[in-house]
Amino acid sequence: MKVVLPGGTGQIGGVLCRALTAAGHEVVVLSRNPHRASPRPADARHARVAAWDGRAYGPWAREIDGSDVVVNLAGRSVSCRYTPENLKAMMDSRVESARAVGEAVAAAARPPALWLQMSTATIYAHRTDAANDEENGVMGGTEPGVPDYWAYSVDIARQWERAQEEADTPRTRKVALRAAMVMSPDPGGVFDVLSWLSRLGLGGPVAGGGQYVSWIHDQDFVRAVEFLVERDDLRGPVNLAAPRPLPQRDFMRTLRRAWRVPVGLPATRWMAELGAFALRSDTELLLKSRRVVPGRLLEAGFDFEHAWWDTAARDLVRRRRRR
Repeated sequence: MKVVLPGGTGQIGGVLCRALTAAGHEVVVLSRNPHRASPRPADARHARVAAWDGRAYGPWAREIDGSDVVVNLAGRSVSCRYTPENLKAMMDSRVESARAVGEAVAAAARPPALWLQMSTATIYAHRTDAANDEENGVMGGTEPGVPDYWAYSVDIARQWERAQEEADTPRTRKVALRAAMVMSPDPGGVFDVLSWLSRLGLGGPVAGGGQYVSWIHDQDFVRAVEFLVERDDLRGPVNLAAPRPLPQRDFMRTLRRAWRVPVGLPATRWMAELGAFALRSDTELLLKSRRVVPGRLLEAGFDFEHAWWDTAARDLVRRRRRR
């Protein structure tokens, strides 16, 4: 296949590039900085990089015309301080890039069969009482007692998906990937950051640790993408998350055990605020309960190779040490 990855120079793009090029597919990464942001050599020796601005239809659309699959990963990183300026940048970068991809798909003489649009499990409500699947999950944004800007994060996800839904692409199947945190041993990713905290002895429960963590192993993320390519009966939102989310205190305890770190100091909410400020990140990533399960994938017969966090964490630690 020919697969086009708009915004594919980040961690998830690297994960997909590795797998797709290893399988013999032609991969084209669309980047705003094609000369500086080419895929890491270890990720995709055979991927090409083409320029786009991430905002408007342009010459880059020629790459989409005649392709088989588009996986749009574009959007400003959420690992930042949630200032009004950064929140607006998150919204604009996601919505504008999705609209641009939609215009390219609509204008193609031979449009791709499938458009996978990155979304996020953050679209669901902050809750611990029950899990959110695609059919019965509660949408976020109206929960009492949570910061107002959490609702804006949910609105970003809604607008992101709406940009794909509204694209006039009748010949292209569309799937929104409501992804949980993708756990990969690559440097700089979320697993790397959490491992660093754990190895420093700081990976204890945060604000009690009752909030749920949803996650997916990088290999299962790739397998789920491949599954969605093959299953032409699946369209609309699909949760990409392992079937067993767990409370943050248990998630971090399991990660510490994988690294053989016996102690993890707990952190109060205000301590988490200080830590997030030091890391130039935001506490929503730590404090919002994302209890998400992959209802549609399981119903369609997808088999997770890494369904349990303890075995997934051991595998990721082993691969990280090897690197």
